[in-house]
Amino acid sequence: MSIFDEIKKKLSHEFIDIIEWLDSSNDTIVHRFERYQNEIKNDAQLIVREGQIAVFINEGQLADVFKPGTYTLNTKNLPILTTLKGWKYGFNSPFKAEIYFVNSRLFTDEKWGTKNPVTLNDDRFGFVEVRAFGTYAFKINDAGKFITDIVGTDNNFTNFEINEHLKSLISTRFTDTIGEANLPIELYAANTTELSDTCLEVMQPEFISVGISLEKFFIENVSMPEELKKEIFEYSRLNKLDLDKLTKFKAAKALEIAAGNESGAAGAGIGMGMGFAMAQQMGGMLNPQTQNTNTTTPQQTNTNTPPPLPQQTQYFYAANGQQLGPVSFEGMSHLFAARTVNATTLVWKQGMTNWAALNTITELQALLGSVPPPLPNK
Repeated sequence: MSIFDEIKKKLSHEFIDIIEWLDSSNDTIVHRFERYQNEIKNDAQLIVREGQIAVFINEGQLADVFKPGTYTLNTKNLPILTTLKGWKYGFNSPFKAEIYFVNSRLFTDEKWGTKNPVTLNDDRFGFVEVRAFGTYAFKINDAGKFITDIVGTDNNFTNFEINEHLKSLISTRFTDTIGEANLPIELYAANTTELSDTCLEVMQPEFISVGISLEKFFIENVSMPEELKKEIFEYSRLNKLDLDKLTKFKAAKALEIAAGNESGAAGAGIGMGMGFAMAQQMGGMLNPQTQNTNTTTPQQTNTNTPPPLPQQTQYFYAANGQQLGPVSFEGMSHLFAARTVNATTLVWKQGMTNWAALNTITELQALLGSVPPPLPNK
């Protein structure tokens, strides 16, 4: 081989077009490969490293996508771009195309939180406000869709740019999820794992729709106002209170106090009696049913406790061949006014043997209006 052949061989290796991206940052998601007028030589070498995906864009239209590996760019490796360019007989060299390198690694420990308090309606405490925060992890699972739908023509797209969008999406879906969960307010903080799994499942489709996969989602804390916390703790203690132990505790404290008084045994007796009286009084307030079950004579009945309200009669009615109900008298009145039922509608209530027309039931006859009966025959 002559010296000129060696020179030609060396020059050919030096002028091979190499397309690659060495990421020196930890936050870049998409990097556009910059080239003067986007010109690429025929048989250029494309190097896609692990954790990267290369995407070719032709005049704003998605073309070929390359996973990790080394490729020689020609009509064989660029079938879509070849079709778009109309290369029937091979490349026109150089050719033009935009090349984007997408970081496909897992982006972890991304922070999220509710910007404003979330208002919930609790059965015992009414409307309450809670806040929440946590972390999530995501990665790009469809590079082409992500570039066309999110990145556009941005030449260096970072996770900071997408995180603002993702945080807003997470906050909205989190609010919807905990609102639909309808748990007692104290259980939100105790069930963060279950809520995290539910939120992940709810949010995943919206992430997928823009080429992103939500890999992990964690709720680290659900907080509420300090005043509400105190109320919940007091309610919890009261709910689990052992009245028998409370009575013994009060009696023991009364004896201890009485023993320290100068009145001695008499004071002890008075103190013990007061202790039992206080315990019984508190037990009666916390558990009035226990007090009523121990009643032996009418004179001992607590006259301050009203009797239970009488139960309203419930009616079933027939409409279109179906049994409907039960409804109260007021409900029947609304149905009659709306012409859903009439005087001949079959009705049944507890205690009746068979169904009967509405106008034959004494209390329901009032719905028919003040129509006088016919005059008696003379």
